[in-house]
Amino acid sequence: MERIIDGEKLNVPEHIAVIMDGNGRWAKKRFMPRNFGHKAGADALEQACEDADHLGIKYLTVYAFSTENWKRSVEEVTGIMNLFRRYLENSISKSNKNNMRVRIIGEKSLLAPDIINAIDNLEEATKNNTGLQFTVAINYGGRDEIRRAMIKIADEVKAGSLKPEEITEELISKHLDTWELPDPDLLIRTSGEERISNFLPWQLAYSEFFFTDTLWPDFNRATFIDAIRHYTKRDRRFGGVK
Repeated sequence: MERIIDGEKLNVPEHIAVIMDGNGRWAKKRFMPRNFGHKAGADALEQACEDADHLGIKYLTVYAFSTENWKRSVEEVTGIMNLFRRYLENSISKSNKNNMRVRIIGEKSLLAPDIINAIDNLEEATKNNTGLQFTVAINYGGRDEIRRAMIKIADEVKAGSLKPEEITEELISKHLDTWELPDPDLLIRTSGEERISNFLPWQLAYSEFFFTDTLWPDFNRATFIDAIRHYTKRDRRFGGVK
């Protein structure tokens, strides 16, 4: 969707996915513990939601904690989970005030019971909001998501409600965690890394990528606009010819 932003005509993506990378390095540069960086990253995320909404982005999906992140130190994982708890506690009133719907994707059954309960409450409380559609990936891995989708499909085949030849790309998409969402138009990854790290591998098949050296806690509206400017210059053909 074309919009005038700061006097510039830009093509704003409907759906942006973000790999929020660099919290630890941001903290290290300041001689602080990694969890200090995660707290700063959480503050940057709250601002990013406001900026996304103001810029006209309809869907924002962020990678907050991967299935591989459990390998980090107990102290760091505990700190991240406590940050997530605080977000869930405070988010209902803020989300409803801003008309923002929140979804959580990933293997939620492995999270602590109080976190699962808080997720359910937040999703239920914001399900009718029509503003920014905000999705947070927690204990998420793209390969694990596809594995879980295949189990659901296999169960349907076993039950006789689905024939193998009826399995289409559209049917697989409908069994993924993101079944309610359009595929991302643009992926942003911060901190200079240039890989998707098991984030939305199915959904990113035709997405544009924008990599920036900016560490996530320093991400701001200007970085968002840089990414949108990059996206505006892209010619999206989806395998076809124009």
